[in-house]
Amino acid sequence: MSPRKSVAETAATRDRIITSALALATSEGLEGLTIGRLATDLGMSKAGVIGHFGSKEALQLAVLASAVERFRLRVPARAVGAEPGTRRLTRAFDEWVDYMAEAEGHGGCFLTSVATEFDGRPGPIRDAVLEALAAWSAYVRAELRTAVEAGELPPDTDVDQVAFELDGVVLAANQSIQLHRDPRTPARARRAIARLLTA
Repeated sequence: MSPRKSVAETAATRDRIITSALALATSEGLEGLTIGRLATDLGMSKAGVIGHFGSKEALQLAVLASAVERFRLRVPARAVGAEPGTRRLTRAFDEWVDYMAEAEGHGGCFLTSVATEFDGRPGPIRDAVLEALAAWSAYVRAELRTAVEAGELPPDTDVDQVAFELDGVVLAANQSIQLHRDPRTPARARRAIARLLTA
């Protein structure tokens, strides 16, 4: 076997583990992720699974990084073509609501769930969640400032307050989708977001 093929196969196996781990963590929580369950699901040994990461925490961080990338590609990346300001934010939040509602088995938003799971647990996973959410928050605030500068929102708009309220809508939507299984949630969330983004 050539070294190049070996590296490619190792990377493919690692990706397969992360994909399976993300699916498991979506239903069981990131802390509920176990090496034994993953090994069984993948038809691998426990050593074979953990050998790609070194520790359970490293695996959890890899799963979280994968979820962050999926969110980036699913939400802000799809809003790139929209006009900056309220139109881009509306598109981004539409994508986020769709992402939560389309999740298999009412999975909701994985990042939102992990943030709740680890909000009181200091450590690398909480730090990684904070970093991802800070990037999203910066994105939302930048688009809100653009909207104010373009006259789409009043000049005295409290950008931090609107960003806070937008996050509140999404958190409520996530709970309504996951816990209550309310099919009216996407429409309710969109109406609330539209009110916040209307001058």
